[in-house]
Amino acid sequence: MNTFDPLYKIHNAYRLGQIPQKVYDLIMRRFPLVIEGIKRVEEASGLNYPYYYAEPSLVISVSAVEFTEIGILFARTIPVVDAHKQLHVVVQITAPLISYGLKGTIHAILAHEFMHYLELINRILKMKVISDDVSSTLFEGTYADATRLVEERAVFKSDPTLIRHITTRFPEGFRDLKLEEKVIKTWMNKGLPTSKVSLDANIIKIPIEAMACLKVEQGVKDKITEFENIKLKKKKTSYV
Repeated sequence: MNTFDPLYKIHNAYRLGQIPQKVYDLIMRRFPLVIEGIKRVEEASGLNYPYYYAEPSLVISVSAVEFTEIGILFARTIPVVDAHKQLHVVVQITAPLISYGLKGTIHAILAHEFMHYLELINRILKMKVISDDVSSTLFEGTYADATRLVEERAVFKSDPTLIRHITTRFPEGFRDLKLEEKVIKTWMNKGLPTSKVSLDANIIKIPIEAMACLKVEQGVKDKITEFENIKLKKKKTSYV
C-alpha cells in the first residue's frame, strides 16, 4: 500500500505553475475514481496494489521508424532500483487519464497495469528478466504488451464487470480514440506538460543483484502461482 501521497507530483507541478488551476481542480475532483479503482482491483484479486502515483505529464511513445505515429501511454508499470539497490515496482498513472477518462476506462487500465505488475514479479521470481524485448514499431509494442499478461479472468474472477471492462478496452492493446482525441486537443495542443518516450529506449533493465533482493510476501507468491495455474489449465483444455 502507498505510504506517501500519490498526488505529490501533481501538487508540485501546480505550485510550479506547470498546470493551471482549472486542470488541477479537475484532477483533484476526479482522483477518487482512481482510489475506487485501486480498491476494486484489491478486492477482486485478494492482493494489495503496488505503489502508485499520478504523473502530471502526458506520456507519449514515439517510433524511429513510424515518424508520424505516436502512442499515448495513459499508465505504465515501472521497475525502480533505489539507492540501496532495493527493487520496487511502481505504477504511474497520468494526469490526462485521471482528467478525461471514463470510470470504466480508468478501472480497466488500473487492472491492466496490476496484471503487468504480477507478470513482472512472476518473471523476476523465476529469474527470467534481465532485459525486456525492444519493439521497433508501435504495433509490435502493442502486440508484445498483449502477449505477456496473466489471465484477467483468473485474477479478477469475482468481478465479471471489471473483466468485461478489460476485455472490451484491451482486445489487442488499449485504444480509445475518443479519449486520445480529447487528450490531444485539451492537453497536448494547449501546451500542458508532455514527455516523450522512445520505443527503442523503452526497455526494462534490472540488475541481477536487485532481482535477487526483491522482497515478495509469500501470500503474493501463492496468488501468482494460483493465477498462473488457472491460465495453464485453460491452455491445456484449448487443444484437442
